[in-house]
Amino acid sequence: MSVPAEQNTPVIKEILFGRANQKIFRDGLWDNNPITYQVMGICSALAVTTNVSTALVMSLGLIFVQGFSEAIISALRNHIPPRIRIIVQMAVVSTFVITLDLVLKAYFYPIWKQLTVFIGLIITNTLVVARLEGFAMHNPPWKSFLDGTGNAMGYGLALIVVSSLREILGSGTLLGFHVIPGSFYEQGYSNNGLMLLSPGAFFVLGLLIWGHRTIAKYVEGK
Repeated sequence: MSVPAEQNTPVIKEILFGRANQKIFRDGLWDNNPITYQVMGICSALAVTTNVSTALVMSLGLIFVQGFSEAIISALRNHIPPRIRIIVQMAVVSTFVITLDLVLKAYFYPIWKQLTVFIGLIITNTLVVARLEGFAMHNPPWKSFLDGTGNAMGYGLALIVVSSLREILGSGTLLGFHVIPGSFYEQGYSNNGLMLLSPGAFFVLGLLIWGHRTIAKYVEGK
């Protein structure tokens, strides 16, 4: 006797999006954010955050690579010889990175010219390597996919915040549109060129880490 689809729906939702799976996703997105809590893979936070458009594309690319790489490695984990597991992991990540690189080159060439070097560095991003080895090799595919997308989205969120502040303060624009009124410049305001350099990125990143940890402590204390 078949079970009505209406009765199966809550069970499916619980399996896919139950509290345990929500925690896995939320952990990387906020509780254990890769940049503000783990301080991992900050090279991209320094290199691709001079404007929001490049940070956004980099974030979307990392979500794609991280999520599907973890899912694939998790599905293959019981069939990967321990001695070559890192090689297999890098091969899977490289496949997705090359796919991403070719898509950007074909359809978003101007952004690809800015990001081409950094897209390739996703392969050796410490976040990707750490989550593959630390989570995907020990958990089922769906949980690994949630872990990958959650961590990558948390990473991307930090990139976008940093790039927004750097672009506004350094160039007076946001996504290429001027957001600081011309009257400010007439009164003597000038863009802060330091924000477009590495020291500016370190400064903004430090404030972001401090802010995130302060809020997290406040929330935990309530």
